[in-house]
Amino acid sequence: MKSKIKYIVPLLLASAGLAGCSGSTKDLDTKPQAVLEESQITTADNMEGFVIAAYATLGNDIYPDSHMPWGTGNVQAGDAHKGGNGSSDVGCIEQLQLHAPLDPSCTQGPEVIWDMKWFRSYEWIGRANVAIRKLTEVSATDFPLKDRRIAEMRFLRGWWYFRLKIHFKNIPFIDESVLPEDALTISNRALTDQQLWDRIAADFRYAAENLPDTDEDKGRANALNAKAFLAKTLLFQAYVQDENHNVTGIDSSKLEEVVSLVQEIQDSEQYALNDDYALNFLQIGDNSPESVFAIQRSQDDGTFDGKGSYGTVLSGMQSDLGGSGFYGCCGFHVPTENFVNAFRVDAGGLPLLDTFNGNPTAGDPDVAQLGDTVDPRLEHTVVREGQPFKYVGDPNDPGDPNIHAGDGWARAPGQYGNFVSQKELEHPNCGCLLKFGLPDFKPFTGSSMNTILIRYADVLLWKAEALIQLNGPGDLEEARAIINQIRTRAGSAASLSRLSGLYDYSVGTYDAPWVDQAAALKALQFERRIELGLEGHRFFDLVRWGIAAETINDYLDKEKIRKTYLNAGHFTKNKHEYLPIPQPQINLSGGLYEQNPGY
Repeated sequence: MKSKIKYIVPLLLASAGLAGCSGSTKDLDTKPQAVLEESQITTADNMEGFVIAAYATLGNDIYPDSHMPWGTGNVQAGDAHKGGNGSSDVGCIEQLQLHAPLDPSCTQGPEVIWDMKWFRSYEWIGRANVAIRKLTEVSATDFPLKDRRIAEMRFLRGWWYFRLKIHFKNIPFIDESVLPEDALTISNRALTDQQLWDRIAADFRYAAENLPDTDEDKGRANALNAKAFLAKTLLFQAYVQDENHNVTGIDSSKLEEVVSLVQEIQDSEQYALNDDYALNFLQIGDNSPESVFAIQRSQDDGTFDGKGSYGTVLSGMQSDLGGSGFYGCCGFHVPTENFVNAFRVDAGGLPLLDTFNGNPTAGDPDVAQLGDTVDPRLEHTVVREGQPFKYVGDPNDPGDPNIHAGDGWARAPGQYGNFVSQKELEHPNCGCLLKFGLPDFKPFTGSSMNTILIRYADVLLWKAEALIQLNGPGDLEEARAIINQIRTRAGSAASLSRLSGLYDYSVGTYDAPWVDQAAALKALQFERRIELGLEGHRFFDLVRWGIAAETINDYLDKEKIRKTYLNAGHFTKNKHEYLPIPQPQINLSGGLYEQNPGY
């Protein structure tokens, strides 16, 4: 870490420039044209550019380190297979699903990926820190937006630290008061688990208190965004963990603040559930009322590849949709049979909480079959054989290139199956697709559709979860009303209008009063899985609830009968809840950093 953090400031100063330089050897003695001096950065005229450079980090994700964490959030949890061209193709991501020893010999070695996630996060935290430090050096008279921009930078820093915390748990907290050359004097155990959460919460709390509720600039943080991230932080913090990641208690005061913050967001009337569930996953739904905070993607913006969704470019199917020139690679992020089966419902349209996955050893169907009644959110999340991709295509015409034609849409169907995850993908008809890769070889398809980090349904489910755990008078009933609101939207005619109509769909509501806390919590946990399916939340939910080991090992025990490559899989409790601290960072710290338990 020493050599890397040391050079964050020069790199950041260079990032604020707009022009590069190239030339002959004589240019080596020429003052670089793209680097701003410290004195220039402290002028008010340059403050906005430096703030924008910090915001730009949100669009800088790549597939091994995606801001929609499909690998760590979905593959680790058993909702998706890694996919691709077999186990050796970016095999370290498959090790997340197997919870296997991290093999540094894979093409994208795990130490490279985990180290990348760590280093990139601290580089981007560094941008926020330097911006805050420079903003404090200008007067509010010279730069009237000073306090507002500092609050925005603390919001961004809080998000980066939250991201690090849920992946690694034990991290060094470096703020604007720490100069780069002093960063390595701070241990990743300098703060306790709860103290780290407090520091992250403090950034979001500051932003909530110093930003307006709305902002005309889409993608710029506001107070309601900060309250949402604060509520999420407090929800995670409320589940108190010991050194070995066991949940040892629940902090009711944190949950009460979650309820209060979400109520403030509700009362603002700035956000609402979309009438059509599909709008959350289409470019035409960008910045809809349900989008609380999203990465504003773009193309043709003057950057090399545009600020498109490079973090999910591997998810495309092998079909190029009839020669459109898009997709045709790479068959990653393949939904599992277990995940698809979770959408099965009973005669009343309620989920089969305990029996959804059946017993494959007894010959139960591998997946939800034609004729089964399912929650319609399945068809917004997974493309199954014979169905239209992204609401386009004629299901009565098997030759339509937009209809999932079978194994030809998959890269390694014998190993992973042929399902396609489609929330993160867009259809070529949208006009928003773009190609990524090298200047003369661009095999990857991304889009300029926004990446939603928090949507309103997620916020409402935090409140429902907090109410269930608090279990005070009327709390279970209020939680039931929230979940029924989300389920009612899922079953609305507007959502169904985008589906093929080939299958039986049903979404029932929980009509009987809830009096059992455990049963209510199970319903909440299941609702989060299907409402937010494949959006990158599942693994972190399981760790927060303290049920990751039992849930994932139960999944592996049944799924390995369907997919034999999973035979090597096993989740080790008190270890696999978090990633290891990257060994290169421990080495660079001179041994100051301590490894996580079990590694």
